[in-house]
Amino acid sequence: MDRQPADETDRTDAATHAEHAATSRSGARRRMDAMNVDVILPCLDEADALPEVLGRLPRGYRAIVVDNGSTDGSADVARAHGATVVTEPVKGFGSACAAGVAAATAEYVAFCDADASMDPAELVPLVARVATGHTDLALGRRVPTTPGAWAPHARFANRVLAVLMHRATGYRLRDLGPMRVMRREDLVGLDLRDRRSGYPLEMVLAAHAAGWRVDESDIGYAQRIGDSKVTGTLRGTVNAVKDMSRLLREYRLEARRTMGAPATVRQAAGPVETADPVETAGPVGSAATEGVRS
Repeated sequence: MDRQPADETDRTDAATHAEHAATSRSGARRRMDAMNVDVILPCLDEADALPEVLGRLPRGYRAIVVDNGSTDGSADVARAHGATVVTEPVKGFGSACAAGVAAATAEYVAFCDADASMDPAELVPLVARVATGHTDLALGRRVPTTPGAWAPHARFANRVLAVLMHRATGYRLRDLGPMRVMRREDLVGLDLRDRRSGYPLEMVLAAHAAGWRVDESDIGYAQRIGDSKVTGTLRGTVNAVKDMSRLLREYRLEARRTMGAPATVRQAAGPVETADPVETAGPVGSAATEGVRS
């Protein structure tokens, strides 16, 4: 069967997203913009991007900026724009995320990059899916809205991880992206341990073992503000893939050791992609391949 070229698929996905995003966001925002939500923003030298990111945060959502070793005054900028700032001296995406979770108190916890590559307003429909019981973990599947949002090696790594994830869990996800929402108590109950680039993948694996429903919804993805610290480097992507591969191996070994498959996944309500992840992976990047992007 003929397939669209990757660039044409990007444009088609972006156009479709643009047609529906405003309507879906506005409707969900009216219902959910006063929800009790803490938004965790792992941060490494994002002083230039933070004003835009924090300015787009939905009303009533609290920003928890986790400063993971910034030298550009990111923490001061975050405080000046009303964010709660947590300092995490141990480097790593997982370390920053864990520190944010420890500081969170809201019923719902969300994660988002701090580099302005995605609009925090798009958290609203994801929160709605969890709050209304449609899913337990809502992921944002990134659709590029500007050229150059992903490095080629990050795109390729995401395709591979999508296949491996499907084999390990049965989840047909196309993006292990950084924008995600779940209930805080549920997340704490997963007892995540990875403190490096494997944190996003470990979350999905642990969710599967716990029988969570997991689904994804399209969100826009644009060129980040400032220089990339990890995603633009081949070395960073390789190190992240190593972390992911280790977690997947450990997960499979544990499943074999316990003489059975992980817990049965509860079916998520609403439209969930069912196409083969290799066929539909498209040009999506992955937080799992990016470490602390911000």
